Amino acid sequence: MISTFVTPTYNVTVKVDSMETVTLEPEKERDRSCRVEKARPAKKDETLISKPHASRRDNSPPLVSALKASAERNAASFHFPGHNGGRAAPSSLTQLIGMRPYIHDLPELPELDNLFSPEGPILEAQIEAAKLFGSSETWFLVGGTTCGIQAAVMATCSPGEHLILPRNSHISVISAMVLAGAIPKYIAPEYNCSWEIAGGVTPVQVEEAIKELEKESLKPAAVLITSPTYHGICSNLSDISELCHSNGIPVIVDEAHGAHLGFHPYMPPSALSQGADIVVQSTHKVLCSLTQSSMLHMSGDIVDREKICRCLQTLQSSSPNYLLLASLDAARDQLAKNPETFFNGALELATEAKSLIEGIAGISVLDSSNFTNCSAIDPLRLTIGFSRLGLSGYETDELLDGDHNVICELVENKSVTFAINLGTCREHIQRLVIALKDISSQTILKHTNHKSAIDKKVTPFADFSISLNPRDAFFSRKKRVSIGESLEKVSGELICPYPPGIPVIIPGEIITQRALDYLLDCKSKGALIAGASDLLLSSLVICEV
Repeated sequence: MISTFVTPTYNVTVKVDSMETVTLEPEKERDRSCRVEKARPAKKDETLISKPHASRRDNSPPLVSALKASAERNAASFHFPGHNGGRAAPSSLTQLIGMRPYIHDLPELPELDNLFSPEGPILEAQIEAAKLFGSSETWFLVGGTTCGIQAAVMATCSPGEHLILPRNSHISVISAMVLAGAIPKYIAPEYNCSWEIAGGVTPVQVEEAIKELEKESLKPAAVLITSPTYHGICSNLSDISELCHSNGIPVIVDEAHGAHLGFHPYMPPSALSQGADIVVQSTHKVLCSLTQSSMLHMSGDIVDREKICRCLQTLQSSSPNYLLLASLDAARDQLAKNPETFFNGALELATEAKSLIEGIAGISVLDSSNFTNCSAIDPLRLTIGFSRLGLSGYETDELLDGDHNVICELVENKSVTFAINLGTCREHIQRLVIALKDISSQTILKHTNHKSAIDKKVTPFADFSISLNPRDAFFSRKKRVSIGESLEKVSGELICPYPPGIPVIIPGEIITQRALDYLLDCKSKGALIAGASDLLLSSLVICEV
């Protein structure tokens, strides 16, 4: 018989039923040097070597159920993480979030499965997700959509091969090309100067890019489309997918902002339903998983699934956070229970908000009419313009936040974007509308006339020229020069206003006056410029070529 040595300190209640709280008894002064859980008495039929969780005892999601059962084990733990089930958790944080997160912060124990070769609850959870979202296979991501985009590009593009993509792609795509060694073939999206917002990509643009490569006896390894954009603007993925598949080209869709699409008739269709081969979604954005958790979906047989697996194993942490993984399973389960009606409340509030805001003097609401080739706009994104009031987005955000305690999702030069989600309540919509009415009336009364950011017609993506591919630029020798000397040189930095994280200057591109003017204008209005090693933008890093 195996005996147990115990030094009593904490008396930790580890049952985690939804209404039960976790309590701690103060440790005795003489026991503070050794923090080991107080063991419960073993039952007659219970061994001290716990058995793996074999089956779910209820209808809870598989990975959530496994995590719950593992946390309830009365095991003598000699494994990571160092806080050991919360026994050594920093009090400064437990006072803020409690003990529960620590109790469930577990490593890859046998009963919790292995992210890179799942056979148990992770596999079951991913299969359930694939059923719900309509993919042939789904992978859980703990490195955000960035990790998924990088894996998708690496799985489809070998060094020296071309990737067709919009010039306003997220910075994760640029890092993906650095990792894969892919060469970009950029498409310039439609750009509305009045809003300073880029639109979607058309099938005609994709076809032209394919033909331009064909003239050089080249074929793209993949086409990547961002749909929806941060502002909710969707591209015609059905026609793009049909075009690409007729040429044997896989379609990757950065659907970070569209995990909810296709689950209501008033919403645009999902990328998977439109024939995309790889789709990466930020499940945490509109759906309800924890921040940093995402999913990668694959459909069809154009892409080699084994390559995706290898790329994910290369990119993801070998110590995945099970709270993130379980939150993906829980978010899927939450949606699966009522997929047809799940977004009724959010859509109702979004429609109500748009109707009320459109009636406010001096305020504009972005819609599909602002673009000539817009397939659809996500109704849960509200992008509001204040040009007629003479206010920039940055000035408006300061008024909303400072005077009305209203926080938006995205601030830009000429607009502010609000994300309506499942947790949005009518009281918050009312506060937003009241705040906008107040800003409108106060601005009109003051006859404010700020022209600096309103009248400029700056198009950051109108002209770009590539001297080096992103990978070569990333590894090239570099030097710092003044911003004046950088003009027409090859950029060694990726620089973009953040959010939304769309690069204005990409490593390997020729630095243009238009790009510099745009960055300096954004900075003067209060935008955070990410990626630049000189935050003042008085100098830039260039490649020595």
